[in-house]
Amino acid sequence: MLAPGKDQDSVRPTSAAGLYYPKDVAGLRRALATLLGSDVQQVPRLPKALIAPHAGYAYSGEVAASAFRLLAGAAAASIRHVVLLGPSHRVKMRGLAMPSYSHFATPFGEVRINDAARQRLRELGLAGIADPPHALEHSLEVQVPFLQVVLGDFDLLPIAVGLAPPEQVGRALEAVWGGPETLIVVSSDLSHHHTHAEALALDLQTTRQVLERRSDLSDAQACGADSINGLMEVARHRGLDVQLLDRRTSGDTAGDSQRVVGYGSFALYAPG
Repeated sequence: MLAPGKDQDSVRPTSAAGLYYPKDVAGLRRALATLLGSDVQQVPRLPKALIAPHAGYAYSGEVAASAFRLLAGAAAASIRHVVLLGPSHRVKMRGLAMPSYSHFATPFGEVRINDAARQRLRELGLAGIADPPHALEHSLEVQVPFLQVVLGDFDLLPIAVGLAPPEQVGRALEAVWGGPETLIVVSSDLSHHHTHAEALALDLQTTRQVLERRSDLSDAQACGADSINGLMEVARHRGLDVQLLDRRTSGDTAGDSQRVVGYGSFALYAPG
């Protein structure tokens, strides 16, 4: 069921294109080709979940690409559903919010919203439907072009996460976890506005907590801490393996070293 007043076919338009990543299709395709590389390598197994940063591509694109590169190749064709969680930067809220729209747009085109999964979370009382948290939220949008390139055809369940305990996020993830056909993506940067040296130390501790599958990250450690903590709840329960793929700061990529943002990418694998 869509929100009152919504057309049956409605689209969440781009808001980050031209700000966080190229707005024109050709420029975006070139940027992603550079970030992802042209050599498609067959990976031994596909991740069940990814954690990737969400700053402008010039800053965090290389770190994010280290995660999405794992989805390149024929094996990724088995992924049909993506559950995408990210922090609500502009709208302060409690809990989890899904958009009412039927599609999610980027310069590459529209991605279908997974209405069945949306209804499941709504009926279970684990997430509500609200468009304002999604209207200008870049943390979700910047991941979608990567997914469109590496996966092709898939549907999407975008979830904006406000103040929410790990148990609530974990229950929501479990409800839409699915099997190999479903990929979980958590969008999060790490520390904010420290010197490069300070950020390295802070992000190292955060990395240790993630690798240990702890669910006690603070907002000071990661802007998507609530989403990561919820994922770690599930990771412990299901025995997922966590691997660090890349970790840098904006001082390493496209900024100065006096006031940086930390970025990290992780892959989570089902056991066996």
